[in-house]
Amino acid sequence: MTPERFAKGMTFDDYLKFIGSPENLRREGFDIRRFSLAKPRVDWSGYLRERHAKARLSDEQAAAIKWLATQPGGPAKVLVIAEDWSSDCRRDLPYLARLAEAGGLELRIFNRDTETMLRQGLPEPGSHPNADLVLEYANEKNGQKFATVPVAVFFTRDFAELYRYVEYPTIYHKDRVLGALRKARPGETDEQTKGRGGREIATLLESPFFDVWAHAGVAEIISALHERLVTA
Repeated sequence: MTPERFAKGMTFDDYLKFIGSPENLRREGFDIRRFSLAKPRVDWSGYLRERHAKARLSDEQAAAIKWLATQPGGPAKVLVIAEDWSSDCRRDLPYLARLAEAGGLELRIFNRDTETMLRQGLPEPGSHPNADLVLEYANEKNGQKFATVPVAVFFTRDFAELYRYVEYPTIYHKDRVLGALRKARPGETDEQTKGRGGREIATLLESPFFDVWAHAGVAEIISALHERLVTA
């Protein structure tokens, strides 16, 4: 990562403006509530503004990131790869912005996708403006690499990587939870299962657990940054 490459990303305010723009909304997205592609995209700009306005770190989290940022070799920059159609991004981005604000960290956000949503694997090198970042910070799971979102990469002032947060906190067993909600119930047709599962997932995303997992992500990041500094 270089200062010039990092500077090409969007600030959080820029990102909020972008996701409500015609340029973004005409891109292909995904709606987890219907478990289907969505084009045009759902406009999540108002939702994210409201979520950011309500997002609060705990006093301990705010104090911890402030302390970490003052230490030699502490965090100073945050690069985030995101897509607004992702419920994981909508959960974490407002809190990542609050974390950056509390610590005085410089935050830049980069899109993962182009006009179409990347459904699997990784983009071809040079296939779009941010393909280099998607490839560099790909998620690796079970021997395979994925272009997961969100990815939040924390750097020192000189762009030495300190920690990489990927997709969701470890305490949230997403595949197991969503799989259980989408699982067919006795007597349901496929269409009924899809409809009920979508409604239950939508309810989950509006529940207190969404913020519980957001706070867990913040705690995980802060703890990992602390461990990196004290064990370096």
